Amino acid sequence: MIAPDTTSTLTIDGREIGAGRPCFVVAEAGINHNGDVKLAAELVEAAADAGADAVKFQTHFPEHEMLRAGATAAYVGESLFDLLTRTALSRDAHYTLRDLAQTKGVIFLSTPFSREAADFLETLGVPAFKTGSGELTNVPLQRHIARKGKPMIVSTGMSTPEEIETTVRALQAEGARFALMHCTSTYPTPYVHVQLGCIGWLQTLYHVPVGFSDHTLGSFMAFAAVASGANLFEKHFTVSRSLPGPDQQGSMEPSELKELVRGIRAIEQASGATKTIQPGEQDVRNMAHHSVVSIREVAAGATISADDVWVKRPGSGIPARRLGEVIGRVAKRAIAKDRLITWDDLK
Repeated sequence: MIAPDTTSTLTIDGREIGAGRPCFVVAEAGINHNGDVKLAAELVEAAADAGADAVKFQTHFPEHEMLRAGATAAYVGESLFDLLTRTALSRDAHYTLRDLAQTKGVIFLSTPFSREAADFLETLGVPAFKTGSGELTNVPLQRHIARKGKPMIVSTGMSTPEEIETTVRALQAEGARFALMHCTSTYPTPYVHVQLGCIGWLQTLYHVPVGFSDHTLGSFMAFAAVASGANLFEKHFTVSRSLPGPDQQGSMEPSELKELVRGIRAIEQASGATKTIQPGEQDVRNMAHHSVVSIREVAAGATISADDVWVKRPGSGIPARRLGEVIGRVAKRAIAKDRLITWDDLK
């Protein structure tokens, strides 16, 4: 785990998030269930099996969040209104998935894309609210959610520093407890557009937990983000990339998600900053370090010269760095060639 700093912490359902704490891993199911509650349940089970802290869906009430004839992005491939109407989880499905997540020991979260969705999730009892990058500049919605008094995770993709500042000030004015997510909202994201340094920049600027919402392919950026100090991490996953849907191709499959979580936990274990001899290193030191040895016979009573001694392995005798302290001493006894010299051999 990364060493503690002045960054504040955020607690979600008993998990403390921030510097020095384990990275809070969110398995983003999104709409990769295609509206099928059975497929969504498989995603909950896969997230729990992978060891994720939370599984997150999306709560869409299209008629409340967009105009029917609104714009759509090329990667979506169809009317966004039609897509979300077809793939939206029912209210009953939300309850089913929440209860399954609780049974499986993984936190249930869902992103609201409208005021009505946020109100519904409040009745569902979600422990926190996660807003998408498209909602960063929707300050009225951000304030509405903040007033519910629950922790918030706020994504900052496709935004400017000024837009982030405006939303942060609004959340602070409402007394919100929140984390920020650095994100690039392209699918998939080219590595050159990731800008991982923004994680530390946001932490320094706002002193709140900051995570990384990853839209790149593979695990490279996940591991780099956690090693760079990301306090949270989010990644889309799916039961199978062969399923239809705009997010499937850029998502991880369950075995990949499991390996990703395993890698994150390994990085946390490796992130200490105390330079000391670690358990198990002493045997290697004894083998690999060098000690003062005789390189020819030394008679008893002789003064040891530089031609009599040098340094060789193992490292269990007089350390090599103290060779100069041996030269010029008198041998108490005869010293055979090729032997570790001890202080007891010397006057």
